[in-house]
Amino acid sequence: MYLVGLTGGIASGKSTVSQMLRLLDCEVIDADKIAREVVERGKPAWNKIVKNFGKDILLPTGEIDRIKLAEIVFSDSQKRRILNKCTHPAIQKAMLWKILKLFFQGHRFAVLDVPLLFESGVIVPFMNKIIVVYCDQETQLSRLMERNGYTEEEAQQRIAAQMPLNEKCQWATHVVDNSRSKAETVQQVKKVHEELTGSWAFLRVRVAFVILLGGVAILGYGLVQRIR
Repeated sequence: MYLVGLTGGIASGKSTVSQMLRLLDCEVIDADKIAREVVERGKPAWNKIVKNFGKDILLPTGEIDRIKLAEIVFSDSQKRRILNKCTHPAIQKAMLWKILKLFFQGHRFAVLDVPLLFESGVIVPFMNKIIVVYCDQETQLSRLMERNGYTEEEAQQRIAAQMPLNEKCQWATHVVDNSRSKAETVQQVKKVHEELTGSWAFLRVRVAFVILLGGVAILGYGLVQRIR
């Protein structure tokens, strides 16, 4: 099984493309969903966030007020780094377990839907393919303002907190331009899907795994013989 990174920019349409891939029977691991799960009340990441940001960022239920926390970290890069240190290790661990599960189930590839794929940088070297969902700056800004009710300044602030989309596209193996109609995006996604399903990259991973198992087995046999 090989890994495909899926990323984009805020309001570029990454979630839309992710859903399209699911409809094409792709296995998608959603980092945002995992991020919400690891900060549930009482979990280690929740404790770290409360320790660093105080109980003022909690809702009456004890859950983290994501809107309030976002307002804090998007206006302060240092605090954003602190938040990442609280959550990223738990997110990466949960993703690893999901990847291993899909690997042993025999899937050819898995899509990792990670908004900050390049910004975090940790898992980029493990990606065999990278899909970047792109849209032009004006479209991104207007979509974000309309979707979240932000002022132009607030929207610009959130966009500026991420790596520019043009720069992300330079590192991509596939770019899906989501600036125009949904039908055009669907056609692009279908083309990418055909390339992914037609790739034999998964064989290299399986062969490497078999070799590793063989090496472990030989080592174990040698140890047993020495003990005897």
